[in-house]
Amino acid sequence: MSNYLFDTLTAFVPDLDKVFLKTPDEFALSYRDMFARSAQYAGALQKIGIKPGDRVAVQVEKTPEALMLYFATLRAGAVFVPLNPAYTVAEITTFIGDAEPAVFVCDPSRADALAGAAQKEGAKLHTLDGAGEGSLSAAADQMPTEYENRPREADDLAAILYTSGTTGRSKGAMLSHENLASNAQTTSKYWRFTEDDVLLHVLPIFHAHGLFVATHSLMIAGGSLLFLGKFDLEHVIEQLPTATAMMGVPTFYTRMLADERFTKTLAAHMRVFISGSAPLSAEVHNAFSDRTGQAILERYGMTETSMITSNPYEGERRPGTVGFPLPGVGVRIVDERTGREVPQGGVGIVEVKGPNVFQGYWRMFEKTAQEFRTDGYFITGDMARVDEDGYISIVGRAKDLIISGGFNVYPAEVEAVLDNLPEIAESAVIGTPHPDFGEGVVAVIALKPGLSLNEDTIFSALRDRLAKFKQPKKLHVVEALPRNTMGKIQKKTLRDRYWNEFS
Repeated sequence: MSNYLFDTLTAFVPDLDKVFLKTPDEFALSYRDMFARSAQYAGALQKIGIKPGDRVAVQVEKTPEALMLYFATLRAGAVFVPLNPAYTVAEITTFIGDAEPAVFVCDPSRADALAGAAQKEGAKLHTLDGAGEGSLSAAADQMPTEYENRPREADDLAAILYTSGTTGRSKGAMLSHENLASNAQTTSKYWRFTEDDVLLHVLPIFHAHGLFVATHSLMIAGGSLLFLGKFDLEHVIEQLPTATAMMGVPTFYTRMLADERFTKTLAAHMRVFISGSAPLSAEVHNAFSDRTGQAILERYGMTETSMITSNPYEGERRPGTVGFPLPGVGVRIVDERTGREVPQGGVGIVEVKGPNVFQGYWRMFEKTAQEFRTDGYFITGDMARVDEDGYISIVGRAKDLIISGGFNVYPAEVEAVLDNLPEIAESAVIGTPHPDFGEGVVAVIALKPGLSLNEDTIFSALRDRLAKFKQPKKLHVVEALPRNTMGKIQKKTLRDRYWNEFS
């Protein structure tokens, strides 16, 4: 028996002495080093008492050592539970109580505050800091550099990722070895990764985008990671000439475009720029193409499913769309009430089926059952339409749909019109209770630096572009829209803030 996911990711290693990971400060790990160091961590976990199926919860900064701990958890047959370093003690206490890990790894500075929560759930507490040092690192130093991987089958659990929790209780998405391995094989091939690629890795590794999509797609092809602790514009500009590919969220590309040093020449050697985790506006897509001569490749996925669709590697990467279903992934757009597929151009709920779709929510059997159709399709909650050429456009979350005066208003449609105004940097459209219409459309906008715009100009611009029921009844200008760590606009925060707008 093999360790399904780890063995899949490392099936092709062109040369053990090839650089697997390097950082801007000249630190480097070869593939040989990666095998050796992850073996030491796996040995340390086993010595601590980790058994196959146990959870290893981790709240640490992004470092090469943290990535080695992830690989070690797989090799030891355990289940990796990454947690956002920004979570508070109260939030982490809740996650530890839900996941019941056998080991909890945190920054030494938080150990005292979290020791009680770990002890209550029977988790052994170890530390790992932003320099890759701590009690777990020290324990790994004492272990052999070879390790016999614990066998894991395709259906065995590899990771639990908690959803962002923008509404209600966070849910732990259970991802199997096959879920992650199948998606890695698909995306790596679809996006044409090879051993010659160097991926500029600027994403966090507590999230599926950075930990799985970026790392796995590159690793399975035998390429190299240019590993940055976070998105830092100075480092990105400095390191870009040594990379061939980059994955990021739209905010990263907006910041790059705002810097005059980011030129067509600087980006000329890059093979592909990929965007996800939040919608990429057509304005940013077009501005990037104008600046570099390259079109950003936008794709669509979820924590529960990894990647679902992608614009083509070859062919038109259409602004405002997320492309086509990936090979082997079934996608349908259905009416939420009837479950029947909507006609072309109609709006419906995205449903997904395939080897990439998760096993369900951790210890939430009823919730899991509610989210799947009887034929196995997962109900994503995202609303989309398909154009005449088959390109899929995400128009918003079902929970964000606004019903005003009996008419459906899709926020993404209104936002696209607002964002096209030259003075507006970004917008968010929400619905709040209205005494006459049920819900009233409210637009919240952030302006580009140094620019101003009065309400009359905005309403005048919308008058000929949107039906009256879609036009905002109230408008607010803010310095910046609230976002989570992956760049998604937090509409719940805005709804709470403007809930009594029409009362």
